[in-house]
Amino acid sequence: QVHLVESGGGSVQAGGSLRLSCAASKRWYCMGWFRQAPGKEREGVAAMAIDGSTRYADSVKGRFTISQDNAKNTLYLQMNSLSPEDTAMYYCAADLRCTVARGTIWSFSADLANWGQGTQVTVSS
Repeated sequence: QVHLVESGGGSVQAGGSLRLSCAASKRWYCMGWFRQAPGKEREGVAAMAIDGSTRYADSVKGRFTISQDNAKNTLYLQMNSLSPEDTAMYYCAADLRCTVARGTIWSFSADLANWGQGTQVTVSS
C-alpha cells in the first residue's frame, strides 16, 4: 500500500520561504512535486530521480530546490522567494515516468503516479 504524507505547508508573506516534506512508504525511481491553484490545471513543479537528476518548472527555477533523503524515503521541496503566484495546493507524487539522461530529467509525467493528500501553501502580498 502506498503512503505519501506531505507536510510543511502554511501561510507566508511574499519573499518568505517554506520547506515541504513528503514521507513515503518506499522510494520510487522518480518522485516529484506538483501544485494546483484554484481554477487552474495541476502543474509539475519539480522532479527528482533516485540518482539525483532533477528538473524544475521554469516558473520556479532558481527559487525552489528539490532534494531527497533516500535513507528516510523522504522528498523535500525548499521554496524561497515565494510570491502570491505560488499559492496552491502542493502534492507529492511518486512513481513518475521520468526520462533521465546525462544527469538530467528531460521530461516527467504523472499519468500513473501515486499521490499524497496535499499541503496548502498560501503566499500573501
